[in-house]
Order: sequence, then C-alpha cells, then structure tokens
Amino acid sequence: MEDAKLGVVESRFADIIWQKEPLTSGELVKLCSKELGWKKSTTYTVLKKLCERGIFQNKEGMVTSLISRQAFHAAQSRKFVEDTFGGSLPAFLAAFVSQRELSSKEIQEIRDMIDSYDSGKFQ
Repeated sequence: MEDAKLGVVESRFADIIWQKEPLTSGELVKLCSKELGWKKSTTYTVLKKLCERGIFQNKEGMVTSLISRQAFHAAQSRKFVEDTFGGSLPAFLAAFVSQRELSSKEIQEIRDMIDSYDSGKFQ
C-alpha cells in the first residue's frame, strides 16, 4: 500500500466496500449512487485510483479489499506518528493526553495493553 491516506470522500467510499465486500462493480455503482450521489464514471474513477494504491482490487467485475479496514487504519496511524512525531509513540501520547483528560478506564486499558505487549500476548 503505497499511500496510507484517504480523503473524507475516499474514506466513505472505502467503508462501503469494506462493509459489503465481496461485491460486484455493478453493485458498487448502485451503492455509490444511493449513498454518495455519484455517477457510474465517478465510482469507477475512484475505484481505479484506490486499486492502483493497493487497497482494493476489481478482478473480473468483483471488488474486494487487498487490505482490511483494521490493517489500513493501523498503517495510517503509524504513518501519522512517523510523519508528525518522528516515529515517537510517547511523544504522540504526550501530545494527545495534554489536550484531554483520560478516564480511569482508559488509563487501565492502556496499562493492560502495555502489559499484554510486554508479556508477548498482545494481538
């Protein structure tokens, strides 16, 4: 996946595919017409662009993902931390929590995640 960023409209389009896959390109055109107000040509243009970026494929009229929604967002998050915070997760977390208070539950979830990762059980 060469570019780990989607615009707002591309994200909505991608979500349609991730929610409904596998689906035919004809079904995708109908869904995009209904949900995004797009013409057939717009749907195919955006689909082609995202296929070229390695996110989806349109093989013999069947549209499927090459990367899951979760894997895509994980890659997007990693790229953001790399680009914005020099790859430092602690710097990202410090910036994030300086703008909002974490609840006790969130703090415990983060501790549990770190403990799971530290013990090799994190998934």
